Amino acid sequence: MDTLGAPGAGAAIALENLFPPLPSEVILPLAGFTASQGQMNLWAALLCTTLGSVVGAVALYGVGALLGRDRLIAVAAKLPLVKVADIEKTERWFLRHGPKAVFLGRMIPLFRSLISVPAGVERMSLPLFTVLTTVGSAVWNTLFVLAGYRLGEDWSKVTDAVGLYSKGVGAFAALAVLAFLVVRLTRPGPGKRRA
Repeated sequence: MDTLGAPGAGAAIALENLFPPLPSEVILPLAGFTASQGQMNLWAALLCTTLGSVVGAVALYGVGALLGRDRLIAVAAKLPLVKVADIEKTERWFLRHGPKAVFLGRMIPLFRSLISVPAGVERMSLPLFTVLTTVGSAVWNTLFVLAGYRLGEDWSKVTDAVGLYSKGVGAFAALAVLAFLVVRLTRPGPGKRRA
């Protein structure tokens, strides 16, 4: 953080969107701590990390837009246990709840990155996507940068506390996948597997 400053923190957050194993829960409080030591301007840290979030999210939106609905269905139809109806249900859900999902998804680990892809596939209005991403990311980033700023030397306590939240989200996602597999294996039901 001392070497790369606020632009480096923003670049790290952009990469975190593309490669979720890079934890924003570490990068953001560390940026706040660095600002508390006078090595970085606090406002620059907030601006650059939010800009980094938007850049990474728009890149993933572009991946979704390039993939498109037809390719997504073609890929999904070849996957074991996945039906075209699953994709169609997801599409209907996203069309109803897309704006809320994009905004709130920015504050949920793992989904922070993933939510951009269906937004691109569904060709959500790019200006709307960008505004929702900017506001949601600003809330998340500000919370963690300010926590690191306030805690100073104890900035790593933020990471410890959020680790529980992240593990909870991960456990919930794993249970949802497990439930899907159990239902699909025990009750395959009707529906085309291939387009």
